Amino acid sequence: MAGFRTVSLADQVFEKLENDIIMGLYPCGEVLTELKLVEQLGVSRTPIREAMRRLEQERLIRDSGKGSVVLGITREDLEDIMNIRQRIEGLASYYATLNAKPEEVTELRKLTELQDFYYGKQDIEQLRRIDDRFHEMIYELSGRVVIRDTLQPLHRKALRYRRKSIEDEGRVIRSIAEHKAICQAIADGDAALAEKLTTEHITNAKESMLRSFEP
Repeated sequence: MAGFRTVSLADQVFEKLENDIIMGLYPCGEVLTELKLVEQLGVSRTPIREAMRRLEQERLIRDSGKGSVVLGITREDLEDIMNIRQRIEGLASYYATLNAKPEEVTELRKLTELQDFYYGKQDIEQLRRIDDRFHEMIYELSGRVVIRDTLQPLHRKALRYRRKSIEDEGRVIRSIAEHKAICQAIADGDAALAEKLTTEHITNAKESMLRSFEP
């Protein structure tokens, strides 16, 4: 794994394995062993052992006694993730409206403008990254640590299906428009409207993701 820093190597291994499992590069049912991962990633057993312990805590793998079985993200998992986001992500926008400074709202608005730009270029990966940043910025602006720390891992675990949703032409157009409306409500200081629009946005995203689900 060329380019990995020696500092926080276990974190980097964890992030790579988590991403690969979420994206389906390691399919459900595949057995991972420390030796196999040492060979694949080119790092020692110690950071791999720590990363696998954390993956087990995240319920992405389980120990079978002969290796770790990949659990991945099931349809039920995805539905639960999006149900939780439906219920609390609006709160993040509500508090972001109360707390955001004018320059932070300007930065949020720039993200929606970048979405327009990259949509014109049909750059799916950049659209996905900006979608990440838009939601993460709202979590940060909420100023609510529990809300942020609850939503960030859930948002990450839905990565594979968020990407599929962005690849849907009709959905990405609506998603950009929804982001703009949320941003405008925050800019206007209308916390109740920002909460409502965010809940509707997550509901629409959930429907799109569940339609595109593949194990």
